[in-house]
Amino acid sequence: MNPTPLDPKLDLSFERIVDVPRELVWKVWTTPEHLMPWFCPVPWKVIECEIDLRPGGLFRTVMQSPEGQQFPGDGCYLEVIANEKLTWTNALLPGYRPLAAGEHTDSTVDFKFTATIALETRGTGTRYIATVRHGDEASRKQHEAMGFYEGWGIALDQLLVYVKTMRG
Repeated sequence: MNPTPLDPKLDLSFERIVDVPRELVWKVWTTPEHLMPWFCPVPWKVIECEIDLRPGGLFRTVMQSPEGQQFPGDGCYLEVIANEKLTWTNALLPGYRPLAAGEHTDSTVDFKFTATIALETRGTGTRYIATVRHGDEASRKQHEAMGFYEGWGIALDQLLVYVKTMRG
């Protein structure tokens, strides 16, 4: 599932077995109107989302704090394998265009990362693996201190509640 070994000094990852089919998990990760309700921990919310679901395509969200402050996040999809694997990075612009020297994306995250969501069928559910790779230890530590495990875990819990409401 993950051919490149994780480096605990640079990478953050967690996995869970969830009780929904991977096709539904995939749908809510790859469709803007289904991503926006769960993507960040409440009371934060996603107020904008653009998805060009193809390698080199744009993945953009704008999160809003309870105080109304906006936090854009721009990324480029690297790998899109339907119902199996979704990988994106904030280190490249869409079309794999490198940032020019000294250029920054609109992202309010000041470190670069590559994130992967991997999905495997487990009975009627899904093995869900979220991995974020960082270029240096300081970035990994910053991301962990920002609440990687708690925040991504809460978002996954919200995803599951949302998916179950979709299923009726």
